[in-house]
Parts: sequence; structure tokens; C-alpha cells
Amino acid sequence: MKRGPFLLILLIGIIVFTLVGCSSGDDGKGEKDGKVTLNLWYWNRSIDDELIKKVSEEFPDIKINAQKIDGGEYKTKLQTSLTTSTGAPDIVAINDWVTEFLPNHDKFVNLLDYGADEIKDDYLEWKWDYALTTDGKNLIALPMDTGPTALFYREDLFAEAGLPTDPEEVSAEIATWEDYIAAGEKLEAATGVKMFDTINRVFGQSISQSDKSYFDENDQFIGDSGTIKEAWDRAITIHEKGLSANTEADGPEWNASMNNGQVASFIGAVWVKNILKDAAPDTAGKWRVARAPGGDGNNGGSFIGILKSSKHPEEAYKVIEWMMKPENQLQSYVTMDLFPSTPSVFEDEKMSSTEEFFGNQDTTQVFSESAKNVKPRYFGVDFSRVNTIFDDALTDVAKQGKDPDQAWKEVLEQVEKELSR
Repeated sequence: MKRGPFLLILLIGIIVFTLVGCSSGDDGKGEKDGKVTLNLWYWNRSIDDELIKKVSEEFPDIKINAQKIDGGEYKTKLQTSLTTSTGAPDIVAINDWVTEFLPNHDKFVNLLDYGADEIKDDYLEWKWDYALTTDGKNLIALPMDTGPTALFYREDLFAEAGLPTDPEEVSAEIATWEDYIAAGEKLEAATGVKMFDTINRVFGQSISQSDKSYFDENDQFIGDSGTIKEAWDRAITIHEKGLSANTEADGPEWNASMNNGQVASFIGAVWVKNILKDAAPDTAGKWRVARAPGGDGNNGGSFIGILKSSKHPEEAYKVIEWMMKPENQLQSYVTMDLFPSTPSVFEDEKMSSTEEFFGNQDTTQVFSESAKNVKPRYFGVDFSRVNTIFDDALTDVAKQGKDPDQAWKEVLEQVEKELSR
């Protein structure tokens, strides 16, 4: 019945065995079985799931723990993790709001410290510079996909209005905004169809085509004149001429207007192709794509970076550098239509194919040229906040008939108030 010594010896044995078991397979990096585990955050369709699975094949000593987060919550969740460092991942996908995080570059691994400069030439320069601090000393993320823009137009409606219909002819003859507006007047007179879907899109594309935006590189607001005022005036001109259908930028109303033939054209990013196909199945074969009037632009596209809190930055960098190699970006385009930021693959045969929805046109050629010619521009950390104010005001003009001059005045007042906080 005296079990005290026996139980004590047994207990000590269990503890020793447990400690030995825990220490075996530890490679000194705090990981079991000699593998480093890297936590990755991304949102649906931002990264090819198959590419993530292949990381462990390329790096047998690395395990990727990927967490797909709802796109609507993603930015807030990332901002919170930077502030608290609680539950922060190693690797993060970052959307086109990457510039908003540049002031917090100390929260990210500087990829230049790991040799990122050696692969810089693999990427479109303007895309690379998005994630680079203005002094050129800190790169917080590598480029993923891009969103080059082009003119989507109804070939049949253009023909009915006596406008050019071949994509190359459209690009040549409707090359400027003035050409585009004049074509819109001619088209509506002949068909009763609106040339433009929304003046908000006119405004956004006009900004995208420029090398200037709301802020200069010292983050001083310059949106009360120059590019922004020109874009605003252009949108208002189209509104006052009655050439816009004033649909919502997306959603059921836009879908219906596309499928019912109420809108003859719009300027959109490459990723809008699939949205249009889903929205307007009855118009298959009638759409074409040409270079955008006024110049090439970009709307969207993501990045991938490493948080400073990561315990394994070296391994994480190896992973993201491999994931964003040209051949992997090419494959992501084939499987998910994520348009590459690596121009060396633009001429690859896998990038080219005729598309029945677009009258058997190879639209990739148009978007590739657009991507090569996007102008670099500085966004500033407050781009999204300020852009929302302008965008909402244009919606009020289009939907509620608000006086454009009064709207402009109120926008500038609201921006000043917002930026003074």
C-alpha cells in the first residue's frame, strides 16, 4: 500500500520523457520536426490556392499555414495586427492601398535587406515603386498582380452609330477624352444609348491616367487644382451633356444596364472582364476591348510583404520571392486571371487566347500594352479617405442633381476638415 516512492519515480520518469520528446525535432527555431511554420494572411482570389500548396514542395522545411480572411474585414484586421502585434502573421497580402502603410514601414520587413533589388528588373517599375518609401530606402512588399485598364465597348452599337469598330481603329480614332465625348454624342443621337456608365468611373480613370493625384510627395494636398480639377470638370461635362447612364459603379443596376444594352462602353480594369461576362451573358460576342481614350491607367492589383514581428523573415522572404517569380505569376494568370506584374511573360503563348465573349479577340494584347505604359504616381497615405469624399460628391451630382459648383466647394471644405484631424 506504500506507493509514495513508486509514484514519485514514475512521475519523474514521465516528466523526463516529455521533456526529451519535446526537445527532439526542435531545430532551434522553435519549430517541431525541423520545419518552420509561416502564417500567411490573404483574401479570396488574391493568391492562387494551388500556388500556396506548392510552397512546401519547393521548400520541404517550410510549412505554410494559410488563413483566408473576408475581403471586407481584411484591411481592418491587418491594421489591428500592426497596432497590437497580437496574432500577427508572418506573410501578408496587401491590396492597392499598400501606400497607406508606407508611414508604418518599420512594422514591415525591409525587403531590400534581403536582396530584393536583385529582382527589381523582373517587375513593372511603376508597380514596384508603389511599395517603396519616397526616399527609396524601404520596400515593404513585392508586386503581385496588376489592374491595367482599357476601353470596353459594344461593337454592334458602335457600328450602328457609324463609329469605328475594329479595336485598333477605335484606339486610333477615339484616342482622347475629347474624341470619346464627341463619339458619345454621335452614338446617343444615332441609337439613344448612353456611351458612359457612370461619371465616377470617368473621374477615377482620368486620375489613373495621370502622374499626379491628390497629394505631392511631401503629402501636401494638391487636389484643388491640376489633375483632380481636370478630372472633375470632365466628369461634370459628361453629366451635363447627358451622356452617362448614371448607374452604380457595380451591383444589380450596373449588371442590368450592361445586359440590356443601355450602355455602349466603359473604361475598366482587366479584372472587370469576368464581372462583365457574369453580368451580361446575353451580350456575348458583342463586346470588344481597345486602348483607353486619354491614356493607360491601372485600377487594382496586390502586393505581398512580411511583418517585422515574424520570427522567420529569411525563410518568409525566400517564400514570397519564389511565389512572385514570373513563371508563377504566369500560372496564376492562367488559373485565376491575376494579371502579372512581370512583363517578361506578356509575350508567352499562355497569356494569349481568343475569347468568344469578346468576339474572339485576344484582349490580353491590349491590357499588356496598357500595363507597360502606366505612369508612376504618388498616392499618399490619405488617398482612400480623400478619394471617397470626391467619389461620394459625384454620386450626389449624378443621382440627386446636386449643383456641381456647390458640390466642388463642399468637397474642398470637407477634405480640409478631414485632413486637419
